[in-house]
Amino acid sequence: MKEEHIIHFKVIHKERTQLLRGVIFLEEHQKPSISDLEQCLKDCGHDIIVEDREHAIFRAHKPGETYLIHVLEEKEDTVRDLYVESLAKNFLKNDTL
Repeated sequence: MKEEHIIHFKVIHKERTQLLRGVIFLEEHQKPSISDLEQCLKDCGHDIIVEDREHAIFRAHKPGETYLIHVLEEKEDTVRDLYVESLAKNFLKNDTL
């Protein structure tokens, strides 16, 4: 059964830094590989190449773009349980009624 893993990454431009997230679907108890991270970033629209495998740092590959992406360390609580989230939504107040 596949699980949803949220990865947090920092896009570092010369003038600013952005904290963003991406989603990877992996088999149970599987950790994301550098290839999984790379594919997720590409799916998010970044044309990148691996700069530093050990620290999960990627560099923009498109000519004229100069930024880095650093994938932050995965925390144990980044695995989402969609069933629990759906159940919790039933207890939230709905302002559209």
